[in-house]
Amino acid sequence: MLLSMTGFGYASLQTDSVHLSAEIKSVNNRYLKLSVRMPDAVSRFESEIEKLVRSRIARGTLNVSLRVRFLSGQGEYRIDADVLRAYRDQLCGLGGDSSAEVSLTQLLALPGVVRETEFSDEELSGLWPAIERVLCGALDHLEEFRRTEGESMQRDLERQCEVISTEVDRVVLLAPAVVTDFRDRILERVRKLLHESAVNVNESDVIREVALFADRSDVNEEITRLRSHTEQFLKLCRGTGSQGRKLEFIGQEMFREINTLGSKSSHVPISLAVVEMKAAIERMREVLQNVE
Repeated sequence: MLLSMTGFGYASLQTDSVHLSAEIKSVNNRYLKLSVRMPDAVSRFESEIEKLVRSRIARGTLNVSLRVRFLSGQGEYRIDADVLRAYRDQLCGLGGDSSAEVSLTQLLALPGVVRETEFSDEELSGLWPAIERVLCGALDHLEEFRRTEGESMQRDLERQCEVISTEVDRVVLLAPAVVTDFRDRILERVRKLLHESAVNVNESDVIREVALFADRSDVNEEITRLRSHTEQFLKLCRGTGSQGRKLEFIGQEMFREINTLGSKSSHVPISLAVVEMKAAIERMREVLQNVE
């Protein structure tokens, strides 16, 4: 089962005293990068939030946003009306005109007008179970999103493996013709040489040259390893966990074998098969960039 690193999760929860909502956005990243935004009043729970997210997500860039609204009417911040009036009276007095207009925006920016609401340790400690529940809900929603996209990615990867397997079978059928074609070409050249000159060529020399070429162009080892890598790749794709890094590594090994196979043969049909396999590997790389 593959999981995408791209997704979105949301959940909300209301208790007798507070309304909570959590939003999680994730995009692909080679490692796990976590950013959490929350009100200052509940910032004490940042480490617990990070621990909870890391227990569920292995890779990706995650932006977690937690919103808290107290139903008692208390907000995270409050305006001190006494301080606000004192500033206003002083500013009007300096202006010499008690009716002079003073900008509310200017007043709110002055020190002490807007204060952070103080909550008791008991009130804040009791918030964690609710925060944990709403975050788990958002993570469940995110996982459902990631699993759905992961299923689509898995089908795509399996199609590319089918392309590679089909082309490997084609190479197996074409490989014997490589040596045969080389033998025919070298014999044709020998005939021309014997016809145009008095040079003698020993049959053993031709046989030795063909044998050397057959050894250099033998791709059985590459085909065996490529088939093994493809089987292992599919096994990981269909496994119980999402192992994007292992799949990336196996994909690199598959490309190495395909590249070696292509360099050993100048046979045009085999070269075309190699091109198709390389195109499939490139598509797999694009998909794996977003697999956890």
